[in-house]
Amino acid sequence: MPLLYHFLLKYGPGSGLASVFILVSDCFLTQHSESTDLKGIFLVSYITTMFKQLVFLVFLLFVYATSPAQGEWVLKSDKDDIKSYSRSVADSKLNAVKIETVFTGSLSQFVSVLQDVASYDKWVYGSRSTRLLKEVSPAELFYYSEVNFPWPATNRDFVSHVFISQDAQTRAVRVNAKNVPGWVPVKPKIVRIERSSGEWVITPLAKGRIKVEYILQVDPGGDLPAWIINSFSSKGLIETFKNLREWIKKPFYANAQGSFITD
Repeated sequence: MPLLYHFLLKYGPGSGLASVFILVSDCFLTQHSESTDLKGIFLVSYITTMFKQLVFLVFLLFVYATSPAQGEWVLKSDKDDIKSYSRSVADSKLNAVKIETVFTGSLSQFVSVLQDVASYDKWVYGSRSTRLLKEVSPAELFYYSEVNFPWPATNRDFVSHVFISQDAQTRAVRVNAKNVPGWVPVKPKIVRIERSSGEWVITPLAKGRIKVEYILQVDPGGDLPAWIINSFSSKGLIETFKNLREWIKKPFYANAQGSFITD
């Protein structure tokens, strides 16, 4: 049997399609070998065209069936008015995590909390040491953070580039944070997180409330099993949001007025 047949049978999107491919191929080869008159030549030409179309269709189905797909968000927890979701990520054993909740407060209050990097150690779960590296503008900054990891894992650290923007029509605020290399030398006995991205979406609601959504995708590096990382990420974000719900109520942020934020 030709190598392509073996390939389809082993990797094709189901033995059914592979069988159809082989059946039509054999039919084509038989017709081609036995056609000696004009009618046979016409038939061979027709079958050849159909055969090419079928091969193309099988190819498309094969590519579609074997292409890595992004998973759907799956609700994992709904407690204390905080919803936690998880979904698989293409080409990764680590899941992305999404948190949704509603806070009492304004857009300016929330943005002020995120701008106050020095306060992260007070409300971000597992944060050991955080400091501002550079404030490019009120809407852009770089900061360094070291994160406590439970024994026997070693602590992690990272440098994040934060950019804040607001939609002029909906007034929704979007905060993107992505790890960047450099800025701080790698420290001994601390694993540098190379790949991490987070996105906040803060949407104004009625009666002085805001809807907060956060999506995190992170690979903390090292040899930790994926299930431990997935569990830690989800738990860490839920605890962070519980802390943040109370932290945003601090008097320091009560009358916050963002220079570029419209409430």
